[in-house]
Amino acid sequence: MTDLTLGRVTVDRGRLLGLLQEYGVYAGVVALLLVNTFFTPHFLSTENFRTQAVQVSPVLIVALGMALAIGSEGVDLAVGSVMALSTSLLSLYLGYGPGVAILIALVGGAVIGVANGSLIAFVGVQPIVATLALMVAGRGIALVLLPQLKDVHDPAMAELGSGDVLGVPYLVLIAAALALLVAFVVRRTTFGRQLLAIGDSRPAARLAGLPVRRVLILVYVCSGVLAAVAGVLATARLTASDPTSLGNLMELSAITAVVVGGTPLSGGRVRIGGTVAGAVLIQLLTTTLIKHDLPPSWTQIAQAVVIVLAVYAARERGKR
Repeated sequence: MTDLTLGRVTVDRGRLLGLLQEYGVYAGVVALLLVNTFFTPHFLSTENFRTQAVQVSPVLIVALGMALAIGSEGVDLAVGSVMALSTSLLSLYLGYGPGVAILIALVGGAVIGVANGSLIAFVGVQPIVATLALMVAGRGIALVLLPQLKDVHDPAMAELGSGDVLGVPYLVLIAAALALLVAFVVRRTTFGRQLLAIGDSRPAARLAGLPVRRVLILVYVCSGVLAAVAGVLATARLTASDPTSLGNLMELSAITAVVVGGTPLSGGRVRIGGTVAGAVLIQLLTTTLIKHDLPPSWTQIAQAVVIVLAVYAARERGKR
């Protein structure tokens, strides 16, 4: 009788951890919305929701690329530096027109992605070490190109940063379109299936004849380009290029959004819907702490706690 009872308790705990990993991020978003609705003045206003959506857009775009890297059993610590590099390139080449400047900024992100992917796929460097090296190098290159803050005076960039369609800001529309695109790529394309297979077991993927090196390089190119897009949009919103601070700790926010969203660090699975909810959760958490006059350092502590809880739930579930 006692064994049966213990067995039932174990199963229930496993189900609880499974539900927490699958739907915990959505429950967290709902909980924070309810808390802010009742305890934060002026939270339920159109302007506030617009501000939150605009602020979360760059984080979400970077998190989409991070989800691909983590899904391949890797990680990309260079995303923040890619944002800094893109803002430097954008400011440097803006004189040739915003289209050319944006294109060069995206190419810069792709080059960093090729370097990351090549180190991992051909040299065999661990993803955390390879992207750490490019994180340091990318920030250094960005500061060499643009040593200090520079205002961006361009009507097209200002329109990109503050314009909207039927009240929905361009930044939000771009982030939503990219989320749908990445979800489609992961679920419906050969590249997406190969990515998940490589993340699940790289040796097995090699034995199956999959182009492991090519897919890994493409994964980090996608991550680099998405981080560059986020850098361009952040620059347009701020109407200034500041490679010193832009993208600082962005890798932490992106990893948090991905892990909290249910994508396992062990690879083999990517949850884009969960990643979107994870980015929203981090944004709401930050907003809640700021609006209740808590120091900014509490935000980082809160993010660390959320990461530990998410990883704990995934680890415990993986044992079963």
